[in-house]
Amino acid sequence: MAFPIYVVDAFASKAFAGNPAAVCLLDEAADATWMQNVAMEMKHAETAFVRPVTDGFELRWFTPSVEVDLCGHATLASAHILWESGRLAADQPARFHTRSGLLVAVKADRIRMDFPAEPPTPATLLHEIPGLKPTWTGKNRMDWFIEVETEAEVTTLNPDFDKIAELGMRGLIVTARSSGEFHFISRFFAPQAGVPEDSVTGSAHCCLGPYWGGRLGVSRLRAFQASARGGVVGIDLNSDRVDLIGEAVTVLEGVLKC
Repeated sequence: MAFPIYVVDAFASKAFAGNPAAVCLLDEAADATWMQNVAMEMKHAETAFVRPVTDGFELRWFTPSVEVDLCGHATLASAHILWESGRLAADQPARFHTRSGLLVAVKADRIRMDFPAEPPTPATLLHEIPGLKPTWTGKNRMDWFIEVETEAEVTTLNPDFDKIAELGMRGLIVTARSSGEFHFISRFFAPQAGVPEDSVTGSAHCCLGPYWGGRLGVSRLRAFQASARGGVVGIDLNSDRVDLIGEAVTVLEGVLKC
């Protein structure tokens, strides 16, 4: 068997920035254990598996250790590949049937993806995280959420991955309001899901967008994820939905032979 596979830098306008995702194109349903093994082999934060179905494509996402319910950057990468490879015309929306429902991406000057809003609700952390002094803590169905006072607390954090993993759930979002060109900055840690620190986490912005939109009284935001690679995410809030906006660049094209 042979399957087209790509590596795409998502939420990036140039190679070696943003968040890399692998995208594997399937013709028929594949075994979940096989998909997990491919994700382990690829070693990216997410590997996406895309299969044509009625009215769109089935989309599944795997970290090197688990399947996840929602992933923004690998969805962006998947839509980019469908258009770039000619499997979809540039004016056709990419319709993805996922564990989080129907997700739709459209192509303009950038890629715009329609995702569910996942706002956090107040919750007390199970224990303290060294290096953080939260001003607000909460969680949604996937992740823990910590707001801190300053950008420096986010950017200089030396995370204790063992303590973060002990929180459970998928991961931990750490964020602060920005004093510069962005509305807020963030970092995302998910050692419990096989991703110690994610470079740019689209799905985390389904939580961050509604939170900061409510705090700042705006419906359109521009965010920066302050990882080593870094990436910019545009956010438009639409009631119980969130549009995530970004770019993508293909850096590798190959054939998976297994």
